Amino acid sequence: MKKFNLLIITAIAISLIFIIACNQKDTKSASYGEDRAQIEDLQARYLFALDFFDLDTYVSTFTEDGELDIVEYKVKGRDAIRKAIEESRAVFDHSASTATGRHNITNIVIKVEGDKAYGRSYWFHYSNDNPEKKAVFDGYGHYEDEMVKVNGQWLFSKRVIYNEGVEKWMGPTKNPAW
Repeated sequence: MKKFNLLIITAIAISLIFIIACNQKDTKSASYGEDRAQIEDLQARYLFALDFFDLDTYVSTFTEDGELDIVEYKVKGRDAIRKAIEESRAVFDHSASTATGRHNITNIVIKVEGDKAYGRSYWFHYSNDNPEKKAVFDGYGHYEDEMVKVNGQWLFSKRVIYNEGVEKWMGPTKNPAW
């Protein structure tokens, strides 16, 4: 009977160790998964805000001292970012017509290192700003992002935008993903 009890206690102890080990492993995965989901949400909110010219939401996706870098056109800080987007309103705001533009993001690669993260992704753009109001593919490029977690929320500390349709804004020819 003592041997049987010892076997049961040993089996229970091994089971508990296995459960604890699995939970620790799952915690790591869940943490990366949660961070990734929040970062993908950040990227999507950024694009919706851009397409609907919602400046409050747009600038809120950056840290207070965040940097928007479109290769030769760089601004730093939420106020400067807001001003730059306001000055380019004609490019993004089609409120005077029924024309719309929609940015999309794909091939998202994210590396999380504690409260810092790095992202690489493709973007592309469709619009119907033509006489037929027909949707046309009219731009693409990629993002190189640096993000930080501030008070539990992921924000861009730096977003570099490469545009393959503008020669001086084209991205590097080397693979930007790690």
